[in-house]
This record gives sequence, structure tokens and C-alpha cells, in this order.
Amino acid sequence: MKIASFNDHRVGIVDGTTVYDMTAALPDFLQQLPRQRVNWLVAHWNELRPAFAGYLETGKPLPLSSVTLLAANPAPQHLFAAPANYRKHIGELGERVVTKGGRSAREQGFFLKAPGSLVGAGGTLFLPRGSQRRFDHESELAVIISKEARNVPREHAMEYVFGYSCLIDATLRIEKDTFEEERSMRKSFETFTPLGPWIVTADEVPEPENLRNQLWVNGEVRQSANTSELIVGIAELIELISSVLTLQPGDVIASGTPEGVGPFKPGDQVRIEIERIGSMSLPVREYDMRSPRPF
Repeated sequence: MKIASFNDHRVGIVDGTTVYDMTAALPDFLQQLPRQRVNWLVAHWNELRPAFAGYLETGKPLPLSSVTLLAANPAPQHLFAAPANYRKHIGELGERVVTKGGRSAREQGFFLKAPGSLVGAGGTLFLPRGSQRRFDHESELAVIISKEARNVPREHAMEYVFGYSCLIDATLRIEKDTFEEERSMRKSFETFTPLGPWIVTADEVPEPENLRNQLWVNGEVRQSANTSELIVGIAELIELISSVLTLQPGDVIASGTPEGVGPFKPGDQVRIEIERIGSMSLPVREYDMRSPRPF
């Protein structure tokens, strides 16, 4: 199933060009915590799946074009990301590279992005007004965690995957010896993590490490690879992260970007598509106001 968050954090099932609003199948108390609906749904999927499977009978149909798609999960507790996880990407940024010496995610571990940086397929990628810095796109497969996971060996790790989504990891690049801010900050500007257009449940993606991953800027292909090229696979990423802390239902893992990372600017249109998952296209704009801390 394709599970979408839309409008005022309603939840529905996407089928073709229609979204079936299934919010009524969730407990009433979530009306007070609408951003938590997807987390609650993921955590209670075993009991809710039969109701959601009957979306054609019980869901309220809406044209997909009439709704605003939010981040596939608007409020995960954690948003993890794997650095340097495609061999051809390592070193391609030259002096702007942060991961030194050809090391990969296996040696570097993971970093965190702020969940507040998430935006959906119906949103806009905003850049700081007046910035002369370089901002890059990174096309990634996102993994959504299904249940609490702590010290999970990789041979059991896929049991903890709820589903998958497309993710763009937008990044403010360092300028050597001038601007060298921490990675997590440079990747956590508001709207810097488009996630969507929806979550595709794991049962519909039998080979997540054999998916075409592509990204375009203004119709020009910038990134084109296959998730089979991941250095650290999904199971090993879950093993690694769960060895450090407990993953929670709805948590998101950005699995890393392939080669072809490059700049985008205001006025551009950035599109990502991952096989069997979906696609989304976001416009790039500047904020109306300058921030008090210039970038």
C-alpha cells in the first residue's frame, strides 16, 4: 500500500490518481496530535492493516491532484542519514568533501538531520535569501522503521522495516578554510529534507537494494544509479544505528546518495524518482526575508 500524509495531517491510501482518506480509522485522540498520526499508524499497523486494506469500501475518495502532500512521515522521532554510501560519490566534491580518506558510512557511522527540516511533495525547497553559498541536491532511498529496534543483528534487520520513500538531502556546502559548519546544521535548514510522495509498505518492495534512483534539475538528469551500489546495505545500517540507540516506529533512515551530486538555485525545479516508490518534483525558491544570521 501507498500511505500518504496530506492537507491538515490527514492520512490516506493512494491508488492511482485517487487518495482515500482513512483518517477516521485512527483513534479520535490523534485529532489533538495530528502530526503523530503516521507514527501511531506505523506502530499499530498489525491491528490497523485490515481496516486500511478495505480503503475502497471505507475511505473517502479524493482526487490526488486536489490535496497537498505533506512529508510522508511529518514527525519522526529520529531522522538518520548515511554519509558516503556509494563508492562513486566518495571524493567527487573535491575540496568541499567532508568524509576524508575514502572512508564510507561503514567507518563514519551516521549523522542526524533535524526532523523539522522535512517537507512533502506538495511543498517548496526554500534557500536562505541572498546567499552566495553553494546548495546541492542528494537523491536517496528512505527507510521507514516499523517497531522499536535495539541491538538488531543484520540478519534480522529487515523485519524492522515498515516501508520506503524518496528523500532529497539538500545540503549547504562548506567552503574550505572559510565556512566549515557542522554537517547536521548544513543539512537541517527548514524544507531541506523533502520526503515523499508517500510511504510504500515493504511488502510491495521485495528488492529494496535493486531500485533505480534518479534525480533531475530542470529536466536534466543529474543522478542515476541503483541501490544495489550501496556500500552499507539497509540491514547493516539498521544494525549500526540500533547498536547506538533504540530506533522508534516511524523513524527515517536516509540511506545515502550516489554520484552526480550538484548545485541547485532559486528558480530551479528538482525532481526525484525511485523505482517502485514514486516521484516528486519541488520548486526551489528564496525566503522572502533575510535571516539575522547570514549564510
